[in-house]
Amino acid sequence: MFSKTKEPETAPTYQPAAPPKRAPRNGVASVISAELIVRGTLISAGDVQVDGKVDGDIRAAGLVIGEKAIIVGDVYAEEATVRGRVEGSIRARKVQLCATCHVEGNILHEALSVETGAYFEGNCRHTDNPLADAPEAEISPSKSAHGAAPTGTPERRPIPAQSSVAAASPSP
Repeated sequence: MFSKTKEPETAPTYQPAAPPKRAPRNGVASVISAELIVRGTLISAGDVQVDGKVDGDIRAAGLVIGEKAIIVGDVYAEEATVRGRVEGSIRARKVQLCATCHVEGNILHEALSVETGAYFEGNCRHTDNPLADAPEAEISPSKSAHGAAPTGTPERRPIPAQSSVAAASPSP
């Protein structure tokens, strides 16, 4: 009486969830493109996406290291997503090591996730405030360097000069 022809059931297929997209803190993220090589310290109160090479430390609120990116230096961020190569320590509240990443260095974190296939050589340690002992600049946008709430304009601090050694040209 109530018989209905059943359609054959198909087995559900597993599809990995795409990483959630989040809106940049200050509108648009700063991008270091694949063709760009930067030598020195990068400091941003907003989000940074690195697809090129950075020889130096990076301090940012949010940091995405692309699959082809290479960072030779330390990373300090509220949130760090690593898809490329990092040769240095990572200090972040939230660290995500993606399957394509290659990290050689220590990680100090509040939350850590590691996808299958990620390469990590070093030590990782949980702490309630991984950025507390970060040298020089406080990264958190929730407080200024004096401990007060931000007033709308970010505090500007001079970036310390770094010594550079000029490469000697080859002799003829």
